[in-house]
Amino acid sequence: MASAALVLPLLSAGPSATAERSARPGSGGLQRDFAAAAAQYRVPPSVLLGVSYLQSRWDAHGGAPSVTGGYGPMHLTDAATALEEAPHHSDSGEDPRGDDSRPARTGGEAELPKASGLPARLKTLERAAALTGLPDEQLRHSPSANVRGGAALVAAAQKQLGRPLSTDPADWYGAVALFSGADDTATATTYANDVYDVIRAGERRTTDSGQEVSLPGAPELVPDRTRVADLGLRTVGAGLAECPRTVACEWIPAPYEEFGDGDYGNHDKGGRPMSQGIDYIVVHDTEATWETTLKLVQNPQYVSWQYSLRSSDGHIAQHVPLKDVAWHAGNWYINSKSVGLEHEGFLTSPDAWYTEAMYRTSARLVKYLAKRYGIPLDRQHILGHDNVPGPVTANIRGMHTDPGPYWDWAHYFRLLGRPFTPTAGPDSGVVTIRPEYLRHQPLYTGCVKAGQPCAPHGSGAVRLHTGPDADAPLVKDIGLRPGGEDSTTGVNDTGARASTGQQYAVAERRGEWTAIWYLGQKAWFHNPRTQPTAVNARGLLLTPRDGAADVPVYGRAYPEAAAYAGTSVPVQALSPLPYKLLAGQRYVMGDRTPGEYFFAPTFETAGHRVIRGKEAYYEIQFGHRVAYVKASDVRVLTS
Repeated sequence: MASAALVLPLLSAGPSATAERSARPGSGGLQRDFAAAAAQYRVPPSVLLGVSYLQSRWDAHGGAPSVTGGYGPMHLTDAATALEEAPHHSDSGEDPRGDDSRPARTGGEAELPKASGLPARLKTLERAAALTGLPDEQLRHSPSANVRGGAALVAAAQKQLGRPLSTDPADWYGAVALFSGADDTATATTYANDVYDVIRAGERRTTDSGQEVSLPGAPELVPDRTRVADLGLRTVGAGLAECPRTVACEWIPAPYEEFGDGDYGNHDKGGRPMSQGIDYIVVHDTEATWETTLKLVQNPQYVSWQYSLRSSDGHIAQHVPLKDVAWHAGNWYINSKSVGLEHEGFLTSPDAWYTEAMYRTSARLVKYLAKRYGIPLDRQHILGHDNVPGPVTANIRGMHTDPGPYWDWAHYFRLLGRPFTPTAGPDSGVVTIRPEYLRHQPLYTGCVKAGQPCAPHGSGAVRLHTGPDADAPLVKDIGLRPGGEDSTTGVNDTGARASTGQQYAVAERRGEWTAIWYLGQKAWFHNPRTQPTAVNARGLLLTPRDGAADVPVYGRAYPEAAAYAGTSVPVQALSPLPYKLLAGQRYVMGDRTPGEYFFAPTFETAGHRVIRGKEAYYEIQFGHRVAYVKASDVRVLTS
């Protein structure tokens, strides 16, 4: 999230190491659990499997709660038990606006709103217990009991609508919509549409506990949508929201207000993309509950982002028009050229998992935005907040680290229709990072308490060493640690981490290890043939121009001083970062762009201007975060 120095609710890592498994891996026990629960509560098996897939992709997460306090394959919610107080993941003082033309805005002075009573969608486990007679503890941590509880809730929803417990899956559309827990018709029906898309297409998957579960496709199935009015939910109009028709979206505006003394909040009028293009989409997690998130973004003294996405059902709220500039990324150059998406979630609780419903609506929103603005669907343009560079050296240590190593980029890009696949042979000069998420479980520390191991969990990030050995020290990040200390295994330490979808130039290959160029050094990661953590790729590379021993690296692509001539706009310092791109090293090339600065330090927009220079820049994947180099400082190579 774009905030800092707050104390917000965090989900406990939960009892993942000791929770019951429904059966030994591969035995098909979970498949039988679905069949038995469907028979007991007279719910068509395909409906039960489809609902569970949209909630959890059939994963049990070892009995640990989701970001909204949901447990097990059916995501039965007990948020009052799951939520506890813990520090925000990055008490860094980051200025989300990221522009030194006006005082920093950290959001730290904003009062944290108190969450009101929990809505019904966050208390479904209590109702499941009443319907089944099963204890709460079993419903949380036993997958078989959890599936029974979910089946009872679906059947109860069908009865609530006055519908028979039919054997025809087409008759259960309204019950599925009610099961979502959404409080408006648009979100409930979008959720039901997704469930029926899953049922029609079919799915087969090995879950996080090694269970083989399958749902045969039913492509001819047409659900009965005629009784949608019987749901009794509120109607929410999209209003001014800019969203695809395939998602449920509402307009909850962030305030644009003047306080006096030149201060205002919580975003800037931008006139995009007429004055400047939109080149990036930035993925965040909220580090707060949905209700708290909405209160924060409506606080004029806080910060802002364009969209919030709710985990339980994928509902979307838009807060800032796409033409305006939200304060979310901590780098004004990125802010002025990006759209910020906040996903309800918590970085440092590894098993606080995201629902399939939110991943799917987020992917639809990103595809819509990418098509609208011509944004390529790759990791050079779809960034995590943790991939945004500090604009200058002083900002590097304060940059945020969400959505972190537990965001499933591989699954996200499959939903975007752009899976990370090999595009070159075994001796290619470029690799795309892509570990197998569930099986790849590197050690992280500091999720609950500093220095303590996080619960084992799948991750989309690989760890980088100074040599081809797991015992070799981790590579250094002199921006994060100017004293030269080694990077750590901390969950918020991005100094020695490469993330799924990011592309790097290969420096060397040795046995099961691959070295890439990273932050001006050779960085090794374990990449065995039997369980590869990267795929080979092609791409254009950049290296210092002939005769240059090194070239500077920048956190923003600002224009040269001459570009400001004849304007009243103060010249912005280019301010190279402490890193160097050294002769002989290569980095994957991204967009070529002219230097650009959007001057907007006042509430009144009459003096706002876009300054463009003649000096061009290239974006590069330099470390875990992207960076920029001047085109005149480098030459282009093919891999």
